[in-house]
Amino acid sequence: MKRANQDPDEKIINGFKHIRHEHESYSTEEMIRRSSEFYHWLDHRRSIREFCDRPVPKEVIENIIKAASTAPSGAHKQPWTFCAVSDPALKSKIREAAEKEEKESYEHRMGERWKNDLAPMATDMHKPFLDIAPWLIIVCKRPYEFAPDGSKINNYYVNESVGIACGMLITAIHQAGLVTLTHTPSPMRFLTQLLGRPENERAFLLLPVGYPNEPVYVPDLKRKGLDEIAVFT
Repeated sequence: MKRANQDPDEKIINGFKHIRHEHESYSTEEMIRRSSEFYHWLDHRRSIREFCDRPVPKEVIENIIKAASTAPSGAHKQPWTFCAVSDPALKSKIREAAEKEEKESYEHRMGERWKNDLAPMATDMHKPFLDIAPWLIIVCKRPYEFAPDGSKINNYYVNESVGIACGMLITAIHQAGLVTLTHTPSPMRFLTQLLGRPENERAFLLLPVGYPNEPVYVPDLKRKGLDEIAVFT
């Protein structure tokens, strides 16, 4: 029996308070229109390697990160840290260390097939965007946390959770009218060292964020069609 003073917008499940979720639904026609428009808007997003140094307000970066932080995560542990860097000296150090790893990769780690696959992207070991873009966002994953006694407590589905957050981060950057590029100099240990991050954090992805240079050119690539990426049964 429901108690007379029980709040209809709250419910206790397994000893924890749950709150009523308000969800907005749409007609079939409206769903088709909205989903189609969203697809075409996202399809316009491209990875950009040529940035200008036009400033981006810190508040915009804060909002973008907050949007990414709404991503679902294993047991709601939110195993991520977003490090936003605008300091020119630190950006230069990051570029120097990244290009050192990239040089090693291009000259010794990558096979010819890999380099041939990268050729249409017009990318190489030189990464000037790390200096030029007004912001660098380094996404770190947190495989574990520390209990009050100093013992380690593992997080769940860390790579999956952080990967989803990164996808939402990229979408939020696009929504703000900015551009980015997924950059993964490997290994990335130098990033956590330069940023002074704790031992339970690992650099996962580096995203330069800002405005594109004008003019800017991107490869004339085509994305796979629906019949190549989806199966309906």
